[in-house]
Amino acid sequence: MLKFLKSLFGPASDNQVILAKSEVPTWLAEREKSARTALNNDVEEPIRVIRNAMARLQLTVNTLKDAEQNPETHPRIKSIAKNSLPLFLRAMNTSLSRELPDDPESFYAAAVECVKGCLNAVRGQGRYLMVAFPDEMKDIKSGVDAIGHEINAMTRAISRFKDESSRIAAARTAFTALCEAEEDLERSFTREARIRERITGNNTRIRAITDEIARLSTDESFLALDTGRTRCAELARERDDLLRHYASLTMTASHVFRKAEKIAIRRNLSKEVHVLKEAMEILSHHEVATAESVARTLDAACPVVQKMIDDSDIILKNREERGIFSDVAQFQREVCGLCTKYREISEKCRNEEETLLSHPVPAKLKSLEREKEQLASMCLHEEQEQHDLLNTRKELEAAIPLLRDELAKKVGEMRGETVQLQPDEPVGG
Repeated sequence: MLKFLKSLFGPASDNQVILAKSEVPTWLAEREKSARTALNNDVEEPIRVIRNAMARLQLTVNTLKDAEQNPETHPRIKSIAKNSLPLFLRAMNTSLSRELPDDPESFYAAAVECVKGCLNAVRGQGRYLMVAFPDEMKDIKSGVDAIGHEINAMTRAISRFKDESSRIAAARTAFTALCEAEEDLERSFTREARIRERITGNNTRIRAITDEIARLSTDESFLALDTGRTRCAELARERDDLLRHYASLTMTASHVFRKAEKIAIRRNLSKEVHVLKEAMEILSHHEVATAESVARTLDAACPVVQKMIDDSDIILKNREERGIFSDVAQFQREVCGLCTKYREISEKCRNEEETLLSHPVPAKLKSLEREKEQLASMCLHEEQEQHDLLNTRKELEAAIPLLRDELAKKVGEMRGETVQLQPDEPVGG
């Protein structure tokens, strides 16, 4: 036993040993097993003595129940002792009935609680019994002291075991930290390979898309769309010019119609008010009406306005208004012509736009451009992830030797030797 303890707790030697990392768990397990064996051996005798001492103490407590008080005890002390005895016996029996497990550490904890309970009983109600039952109380106190003496012997063994267990636990924690760091490093190589593979695949696809876009951009059918785009742009300009001219005429006419409406309202001319409202609604609508509906509306509204102008109820204040109502028939023909022309040009422009939109090449080009942007964004994300991964790897590569040295130091302190840990196999690839 002495030789074993020296091996556990003796001074460190100058010996240096090489220990494979994979051997550490087995060595720690053997070390733990040896420490527990030493503990069991060290506490075997104190446990036996404590069990016997507690059994004897229980017998002494049992005899106290029927013991006679010292006849020379003062009556007052006798009365106090009589009242204190049941409380003392109950406290002692409660403490002595505590279960004592076989496991040394659990046994130790239970024995300590048992002695605490007995000491509290002796120092509490027991102090009133010292005079009345001097012999019995002396034996009880001696029994408690004997148990406490053996507990002290166990304390030293338990303390050594706990110290050793703490060192073993610290070494296991260091071993786990080293293993996790090495595993993280190994996984980083696999993860980086996958990232590189994805980046390569995305870049290959981006180059293929770039080539496809270049090919489609020189496709004859696609180049022919330039003519259609030019024609469509010309039609759009013509349509917009027609719309601006139409809006200019109708806005001026509507302004005069609004003056006429106010006059009609004042005169309670409901029919005329209705005709004028309908004309203003059609002329100011966001969509250009058909020539037929405009002609019908103006045929009804213009005579109403013309009569008010002739009667000097409406004064035309600018050249545009006078230009329209100096020749109403011409105004109506011009507006209706604009309606017809506008709808015709709008239809042609819409057909050209639909032709352009339905062409497969622009749609394909748009799809390819969208895919290229998505792949470029994915590449940026993957490259950032690769950058972060490489930084983490540098940290791991710097930390692993320190973790290995820390584990070697802890194992060496337990062995009493200088330990050099040998990795099982190179990490990385």
